[in-house]
Amino acid sequence: MDFSPITTNTLLITGTTGQVGSALLSLFPGALAPTRADLDLTDPFSIRACIRLHRPRWIINPAAYTAVDKAESEPALAHAINADAPGILGEEAREIGASVLHFSTDYVFDGTKPTPDLESDPTHPLSVYGASKLGGEQALAATGAAHIILRTSWVYGATGKNFLLTILKLAAARPELRIVADQTGAPTSAADLANLAAQIIAANPTESGIFHATSQGETTWHGFATEFLRLANITTTLIPIPTSAYPTPARRPANNRLNCDKLRDTFNLQLPPWQTSLAKVLNALSTSS
Repeated sequence: MDFSPITTNTLLITGTTGQVGSALLSLFPGALAPTRADLDLTDPFSIRACIRLHRPRWIINPAAYTAVDKAESEPALAHAINADAPGILGEEAREIGASVLHFSTDYVFDGTKPTPDLESDPTHPLSVYGASKLGGEQALAATGAAHIILRTSWVYGATGKNFLLTILKLAAARPELRIVADQTGAPTSAADLANLAAQIIAANPTESGIFHATSQGETTWHGFATEFLRLANITTTLIPIPTSAYPTPARRPANNRLNCDKLRDTFNLQLPPWQTSLAKVLNALSTSS
């Protein structure tokens, strides 16, 4: 799809050094991409000054505090970036008639539902990170600004910090790895999310709301690792373990699956199967190395 009509200074993207942010910037090289010096999401004055200076038509906010375990010991910082900042972005967007496309997470749920979560299901985050992201959703919606919130899961890509790159690095150095096998979700490519955001903006939506946006299909962390090591032709042995055998400061939902029917029904959009996107990411890694 040609997105050139919106690759102008009417689009402001936060967090362009992150996985989704950098993918968005590659689609929109003419977009406003403020650095932290220009837009500090921990500083309300900085946020307001940046938006008032540039007056974008769309604000895309993939920036987040994503250190799930570290957030347990840094709740104030996590909430400043994940909960407070989206509300301030929304307030400023409302004042200039802009729209906000904000990314959230499956961690707003507790993972106890046996079927994929709907947008309308009750939220119950288990961690500081999940609570902070839920706070951001609520703060943005409360401003009355036009907004689209995309909840996603298990984001990875060819750059940045993510599960895929971590396991590939470890697999090159160790003969076997122990991988959690009782958490289920949909690994979702950062590039796919960037393309989805661009298509939604191009559709010029008139109604605000929350939409679940993950790759099609499901797997476990063990299944995900098994598939990408197979595709990468790496023979490290993967040993499946329960979550209880890998304790972490933050609790994770056991069921990370999200029902994405609303996205399909509203925009006629859906992400590819996770296996398809994984192969593309691994191909990008092999051609860049």
